[in-house]
Amino acid sequence: MLSRELKSNKLQGVGQKRIILAAAIALFIVVAAAATFSYLTGGCLILSNGKTGEEYARFNLREGGTFSVGFIHSVNKSPVTDFYQITDGRIYVEKTIYYGFGAGVQTEIEEGQTLEYGEDGSMIVSGFHKEIPDLLYIVGTVSDHVLVINGGREISLRDLCGRSSLVRFTYERAHLF
Repeated sequence: MLSRELKSNKLQGVGQKRIILAAAIALFIVVAAAATFSYLTGGCLILSNGKTGEEYARFNLREGGTFSVGFIHSVNKSPVTDFYQITDGRIYVEKTIYYGFGAGVQTEIEEGQTLEYGEDGSMIVSGFHKEIPDLLYIVGTVSDHVLVINGGREISLRDLCGRSSLVRFTYERAHLF
């Protein structure tokens, strides 16, 4: 009788261990899937004060998403738009569109880059794919800087952050917990 009870207890112990192991594996799979989904889809573009760190705004932006910042160039007084993409949780500059030469605009094409001319007379330099670990803009006093996320609505940085503000752009992946 004692032998039968010991066997029964041992079998129950083995069954409980299997259940715990199966639950642990299932939990691992769920967490890994959620982390992968979050990594692939979620995150925020954060705009903050470059001097104080005060956060101005957060905008949902998925991995692979794009944004641009357009402004009037302070020297040649023509429009410039810089285009960025989120890749591996970091900000990369991809192309720039401008309409006139002047101090601070690209005058030479580097290896891997291309120059095309738009129908509107714009110069489109692309092929950068260069990480920008500390992306900063100083919001214009005479003309505005305009943020566009995924080609959507225009967001005035002057209204959001104030004239002459130093604005830092960072990207933060979504967190699971």
